[in-house]
Amino acid sequence: MAVTMMSQDLGMSSGFAEPTQSCNISELCRSDEAEVIEFLSARPLHTVFMLGLIRDNGLLSPRNRGSFYGSRNFTGQLEAVALIGHATMVEAHTEDSLVSFARVARNCGSAHLIRGEEQSIRVFWTYYGGGSTQPRCVAREHMFELTEPACPVEDVNLRPATVQDLEKVVAVNSAMAQEEGGSNPLKRDPSGFRIRTARRIEQNRVWVLVEENRLIFKADVVSQTPAVTYLEGIYVHPEERRQGHALRCLTKLSSILLAETKSICLTVNDLNKSAVALYEKVGFKFHSNYETIYLR
Repeated sequence: MAVTMMSQDLGMSSGFAEPTQSCNISELCRSDEAEVIEFLSARPLHTVFMLGLIRDNGLLSPRNRGSFYGSRNFTGQLEAVALIGHATMVEAHTEDSLVSFARVARNCGSAHLIRGEEQSIRVFWTYYGGGSTQPRCVAREHMFELTEPACPVEDVNLRPATVQDLEKVVAVNSAMAQEEGGSNPLKRDPSGFRIRTARRIEQNRVWVLVEENRLIFKADVVSQTPAVTYLEGIYVHPEERRQGHALRCLTKLSSILLAETKSICLTVNDLNKSAVALYEKVGFKFHSNYETIYLR
């Protein structure tokens, strides 16, 4: 089979099931929502972003910044689900469905990044890029998971951000996006970026430590389900680093979030050794290798 040969050529052992026949790709609709949630819930750590969007917005919403597609086997059962859009992510049980999604995603004009488990993303990119497309940059990342903080929780004035904090949060998040992905959302989509940040603040999903009108620490709850909460955008003011703010604030935040969810996950660039050391000190454990491809 062509896909199996491709995996061997890449030097990878296949972790996918063999399909019984060619998969059937189609855009999903509202009537599929319960089935999609059940499918994605089988691996909640890896699907927390997609599950969080569906919980927040429903399966069909412009706020998802993309469309959900399904791949079904000959009996009509889902064997893969993909969000294809600004952020493209795939949960696939067969390589054929992964390859088919890659070919669909090539026609998406709004694509900004592709993220997922390392092996899946490398297979996906082989068929998405076709050897001729060059990414803007590629970040190799580690996914970490926390089920119980290792450090005692100290008293710290960590709080949910308010609308008064919006411009501070927007400035920090745009700078972090520029550093990580090479593209500034304030230049690419200033209005939309502010609206999305404001909505996250309204949902009490941005946590801050502010002292003397200066943002000392920030963390974003990007996606939240009963099983997993996904954190991103963890920041400490450059002049306040190596003073224990991140350890105290992240430990406090973890204790708050774990009262509502079973585990917390985040991804970190494998070159960021200081961040890895911080997360390990808080109690996060390495779970799996991830990869994010930023598109031109």
